[in-house]
Order: sequence, then structure tokens, then C-alpha cells
Amino acid sequence: MWNALKYGIWNVAQPETGSVNALVAAGYAPLAAMVLASRGISTAKEAAAYLDCNAPLEDPFRMKDMDLAAGRVGLAMTRGEKIAVFGDYDVDGITATCLLTDFLRSNGANCISYIPGRLEEGYGLNPIAIRQLHAEGVSLIITVDCGITALSEAELCRQLGMDLVITDHHECKETLPHAAAVVDPHRPDDRYPHRNLSGVGVAFKLAAALCGDQEAVLAEYADMVCLGTVADVMLLHGENRVFVCRGLESLRATRRPGIAALMAQCSCTPETVSASSIGFMLAPRINAAGRMGQIDLAVELFLTDDPRRAEELARALCELNRQRQSIESEIYRQAISMLPPGQPPEAIVLADEHWHQGVVGIVASRIAEEYACPAFLICLDGEHGKASSRSHGGFNLFSSLTTLSGLLESYGGHELAAGFTISRSNIPEFRKKICALAAGFYDEDTPRTQLDIDCAIPAELLTIRGIESLSVLEPCGNGCPKPVLMMSGLTIDRIQQVGGGRHMRLRLRSGRVGVNAIYFSATPEAVSIQTGDVVDVAFTPQINEFRGERTVQMNVLDIRPCCTAECSPDTAAYRALRSGHLTRQTAQSLCPDRNTLALVWRYLAASGREVQETPLCLCRKLVRWSGKPMSLGQMLACLDIFRDVGLLEMHKLHKYITIRLTPGSEKADLKESETLRQLLQAKES
Repeated sequence: MWNALKYGIWNVAQPETGSVNALVAAGYAPLAAMVLASRGISTAKEAAAYLDCNAPLEDPFRMKDMDLAAGRVGLAMTRGEKIAVFGDYDVDGITATCLLTDFLRSNGANCISYIPGRLEEGYGLNPIAIRQLHAEGVSLIITVDCGITALSEAELCRQLGMDLVITDHHECKETLPHAAAVVDPHRPDDRYPHRNLSGVGVAFKLAAALCGDQEAVLAEYADMVCLGTVADVMLLHGENRVFVCRGLESLRATRRPGIAALMAQCSCTPETVSASSIGFMLAPRINAAGRMGQIDLAVELFLTDDPRRAEELARALCELNRQRQSIESEIYRQAISMLPPGQPPEAIVLADEHWHQGVVGIVASRIAEEYACPAFLICLDGEHGKASSRSHGGFNLFSSLTTLSGLLESYGGHELAAGFTISRSNIPEFRKKICALAAGFYDEDTPRTQLDIDCAIPAELLTIRGIESLSVLEPCGNGCPKPVLMMSGLTIDRIQQVGGGRHMRLRLRSGRVGVNAIYFSATPEAVSIQTGDVVDVAFTPQINEFRGERTVQMNVLDIRPCCTAECSPDTAAYRALRSGHLTRQTAQSLCPDRNTLALVWRYLAASGREVQETPLCLCRKLVRWSGKPMSLGQMLACLDIFRDVGLLEMHKLHKYITIRLTPGSEKADLKESETLRQLLQAKES
């Protein structure tokens, strides 16, 4: 797979000089000031609000139906009714379940927890679980991180004489379930100021409403709220930022044996725990319990008071995660082998009887990223299938599934990730229609991947002191991402493959300043670089500590050829050519002259008989080689002209093109090109 130029477009923000100066004058270090100014922050007051970790928490009763929820739960506690907290099998759902279960038990409630088996029952409230809980004498079910679409399940509860309190944070459909209370900040009639709470955040609010002392509840459960909020990639603004900051403090001195044991197993020390280490180290291991059908291990990990048992559970979760990784690799290999040859579809829809339902979502995410399109992986079981899907490039999954709901048995999720059940017989029609929706969404030949970069910096600012100053932005995550910086015109002095050839260490130079870099999951061939190349590098800065020595290091996100002239990614005129809607103006901007055609041909000829690149990467290399400006659309038009007259063969595979020069055809007459004829006619019209 050719990964050259991973992100088609780099959006490099330009910090306003006055804002940078004002922030420096207020005490921010220059590099931190540049990043803040690039994010539209111009004053110390705005910076303080953006970074505030101590904002006051909102009254939980401002949330719609919270009074009804707290009233019904409080009544059940007073009566001694048997309560079931019904959750979800991801980190957010597990922490929400454990938080509310532990809170209710600690306050004298007769409470059990229930998380459905991912493989046996699937996501959310379901008839099997409801009937089982009814048989066990449960009179009140409280959902956490699920339930907002459980219309028929709510009706079943009513028929059985059970009350239902729903707490959720997912998108609502037009009709809400009929329940004693429906608490969800995404309700259209909810005026709660923080709509982006996690499932555990909403569960915390219910506990706070019941307790009457929100600070006391947060002091007890900040670690759980933090884990679920970070793992579910919630926006780190407002209350979520407070939750994560307070939670990280709690995790550094956690009193829960299970969390302490898991951190130790991951080598996640109290000194180094951060939002990033939660996302990359702790969360995958907790999630492994649900993915591999052993959810009880994760629940027990959070609730146990026995340090020895906690160690056993932590080791078991780590082993489950290793098994998950192995299964994921095999499903990925199988899925890739099933892709159709030739021109790729605008959406990937694959199905198999032997795939693991708990793992396909991760594989779908990987495929969506690599092939730059939405991916749907369906686990078949008889005449039905359960699917996990992941988006790419802004394609709205929830909206698309709503459009195609007539083909589905059920569905849920949000814009970026969703799941559904479907009849086997409907899969071909679903594939056809979802591909049509994706084709209508994407502009052909327009780069679909974009990387937002805070600012371009000179090499002199990349110092240990400068990087340390960026800690003011922590905790980083959704809404306050880790700083992404860019340096331009770097020469590659050395390339060393490490990690069994899977990663690269680079030595880069800007004038007399040298800097080390690490590029994970990349090889020189895949990224299409070699020593001596002059490149732009997008990266997150970090301090590498080895044998007591601290050095500056780039964690590379993308590398592109450095351009000495303008290289526009615009393809609007080229799309007009392909669709037959050329105007005189667009033809004039697109039509290459003889010198441009000669330049492109000489570059291809000098590159050898075959070129494999992303189109934009090829265009940037061509511009740097020639020193002449060129748009992506104009380069594509040149390639079409050469192909028309047999000078080359060109094949597209998702976001990559392969160009092969045709031997012995250098004397072809370009005037015979249909593409060139259309351009010239449009110019003269």
C-alpha cells in the first residue's frame, strides 16, 4: 500500500502577530502563544477561558427530566426496590455502569448491574435482558450510555410492570421512548449548556442530583468520569475539561486497586498518566473485555477492593487485548483480500460468516483510513448480519443510515461511527445505495483527507523549553488537540528503519540545525522518500528521554515534498472537464501549454518507467523539481492527454495512481488527444 502524502490537504493556520505578542506579554512562552493564537485566541482572558480546568459545574437539574429521574430512583431506594443499572460494553458504558452501581450501593440501594453480551445480545436494551431482569425481581431499570432509541423495549418494560429511567448521550430520533424519565442532553427540548457529555458524564449528573453534593460525588468518581470521557473522545470544553483534569489528578493517586493494577500492567505511571495514555494504553485493554465477550472482567476490575484479585483481572485484560490484536490482524488481511479489483467503490461494504463481531469495528476504522472512504464490515449469522461502520472525510454515517433505514432492521450511532443489523438479502442493495450516497458526497479527484496544523515554525523554536511550555494546553484531546506543527524545507540526512522495519527514525536538517524524528507505521518506500530529499514535515513535538538524556524529537504525522512554487490542490476545473461542463474561463485556467506538457513528460521520463503516488504528492514533487507553479487539476489534465495518445497507462486505486510509460511511443502526436481537443475548443468558444 502506497501511503505517500497521507493527508491530501494541509490546513496551516497563520497566527496573528498582534495576538502572539499580547499572549507573550501576558506570560505565555512564544511557542505556546503561537499555538493559542493559531486557534483564534488573542487575549489572556480568552486563553484562560479556553484552558480553564476549574469552571463551576452546572446544576444537574438543569437537564431535562433529571427531576423525574432523581425522583423515581430516590423512591426506589426508599422503598428498597431492586434496581438494575443497564450499561454498554465500551469504556464509557462500563465506567457509567460501575459509577452508578457503586454510588447506589454505597447509599443503601438494592442494586445490580447488567451489561449485555456483545456477541449474544448486541448493543443496548433488549427483550432477553428485560425478561431476565424481570424474573429476578427488578422493578426499575436505569440505562446508562444507551436506551435513547429503545422504543419497543420501553413498551415491553411497561407491559411487564417495570419502570424505566433512561440516561444516554447519543443522538435522538424523532420519537423518544416512553419511560419514567428520559435524560439525554441531545434531546431537542433540552437546554442544558453542555450537550457533549459522555455517557458516564450523564450518569455522574444523576448521582449528583441524588446526592445533592456534586463536589463530593466528583471527588469520589472523577477517575471513572475521566476514563469514560476520554475514551469516548468527548469535546474537552466546559464540564468535560473539568472532569478530565480532576480525573487525571485522581488517577495519579487512585484508591481503586483495579485501576492501579491496570496502570501498572501498562507501565502507565502516576507521573506520566495523561489523556493520551488513557486513549492509547488503558482504554484498549478495558474495551477488550467487551470486544472479546468477557465484560465481567472489566466490571469487576473497577468494583473490586482486593489488590490481589485486581492484579489477576488486569493481567487477564492485557491478555484479552493481545488476543484482540491477533484477531484484528487476521480479519484485516481477509477483508483486504475481498476488495474488488480495479476502480474502487466509493464505500467499502464487506461481509463474512466468520468475523468476530467485537473486533470488526476496529478493522473498519483502519480500512476507512487507508482507503479514504467509509467502511462497513458485516458479521453474518444465518440470514442476518450485524455491521460496524466507520466514516471518512466528513461522510455522515448516522444520516446515511437514516436515509437507507428501509433496508435495515435496526441502526444506531453517530456521524463518525455506527452499527446496524441487516438481512443478508438486502446487503447488495445496501452496498449499491451507500456507494451512490458516498459518490454524491465526495468530489472526484479532490483530496479527502485534511490535516489541521496549528502553525509553521522555524527550527530555532523547537527546543526542550519550548516543548515544555506546551504543557499549558493539557489535557489535550477532542476540542483541544495536541499541538500539530510544521517545518518547511528540511533536508533528510539519514533514514533508519526500526521496529523490525515497521517504523522509521529520521535525521532532518534545517540549515545548521539538526533534529531527530520518529515516523510510526511508515517505510521509505511507502512514504516515497530518500536521503537528500527536501521536505515539509507535519509533526507533534515531544521530548525523548533515553539513558538520562533529554532531546527534542518530532513525532511525524505526514511528510510531503517541499514546493518552491505554488501547488494548488484545486480540481474544480478538471472536474468540469470530466463532466463535460467546461466554460471558456475554466478551460483557460486548465489547458496546459507546450512547455507545461514538456515539463510533465520530462519529469515522468526521468522518474523511470513506473510511478506510484497519490496525485497531490506527485504534483508537489513535479513543482519542486521544475520550480514552476501548477495545480493538481492541470497536472491531471496533462496525464489524460498523454494517456489519450498512448504515451502512458494510468490506473487508479482509491487515493493512489500508478503511471506506466509505454515503450516506443515517444513520437505520439498530442493534437490527437481528445482531452486537449476539448480544452482548445472551450478556450476558443
